[in-house]
Amino acid sequence: MPAAIAPHFAQFTTPGAMPAGLVPLLAECWTEVSDAGGAAGFPFAPVDPAEVAAAVDRIVAGLDPARSRLVTATVDGALAGWLCLRRDTHPLVAHWGTLHHVQTRLGMRGRGIGAGLVRRAHVIARDEMELEQLRLAARGGTGLEEFYGRLGWREIGRWPGALRLAAGDDRDEILMVLTPL
Repeated sequence: MPAAIAPHFAQFTTPGAMPAGLVPLLAECWTEVSDAGGAAGFPFAPVDPAEVAAAVDRIVAGLDPARSRLVTATVDGALAGWLCLRRDTHPLVAHWGTLHHVQTRLGMRGRGIGAGLVRRAHVIARDEMELEQLRLAARGGTGLEEFYGRLGWREIGRWPGALRLAAGDDRDEILMVLTPL
């Protein structure tokens, strides 16, 4: 059995820094994850690839070193996963950031890609963006609170039944924090 290849993590802070061909790969990953029931921003499968592509375009257009960064993981040159790290620069809340759209390709699951992305975002938030805490909202019923809990995050609240995925399938939205960074 061949040895596992360690992921390479990269961050992008401006639209112009995005390598050619990466944007469609981000959309392809997001479509794959969403269609498999992943909790990465699109609630109902199958998703419209054009809607996903438009959402990726908005994320890329909003990249800014002070406010929004995209972190990717590649394995042997292929996109394995990605996430967004954002901060609101309003003085009341500029000390904390939020993780969005944490996802890994289905074929890459179980290899530590998601954990590696979250850990890399933690380092970027602390060392480069000088944030003091990170927050996220996770969909209940998917085991995400346990995943993030293993990485040092703690649950700080829930919105019971906040997310309706289908008739009779209401899920809690779980609020989590990582502090101090």
